[in-house]
Amino acid sequence: MVRRQDEQPVIVIEKSGGGIGTFLAGATLGAVLALLFAPQSGEETRAELRQRARRLREVAEDRLDDLQEVVESGYARTKASVEASLQKARHSIDERRAEARDTVDAGRQAVRTAREELERRLADARSQRGAAADEEADE
Repeated sequence: MVRRQDEQPVIVIEKSGGGIGTFLAGATLGAVLALLFAPQSGEETRAELRQRARRLREVAEDRLDDLQEVVESGYARTKASVEASLQKARHSIDERRAEARDTVDAGRQAVRTAREELERRLADARSQRGAAADEEADE
């Protein structure tokens, strides 16, 4: 690839999603800048820092509570979904088992019916052969 001299290099900056770490870093930076530029006495500055630290802790706790609620609700939904899928699978297995049992029972009944029919025909054939043999003997 040939590069022209008039082309400027391009710098790509990728930004990842901000999170609690970014928030805490910004809050810390803000607190430091406030100390540097604050026209207050040391006591007032320390009181303000304590107040900001409390607010920061409250915000962090709120975000943690929100995250915990999201995780708990996601867990509950996933658990319910898995349980429903298991129940559906169990029901399907029970249905297939019942169908197989019905098929086996129908096969057994067909075998019994066929056997009874064969035994009846065999008995008929024997009786006809016996009757034919008796007629020949009488003659």
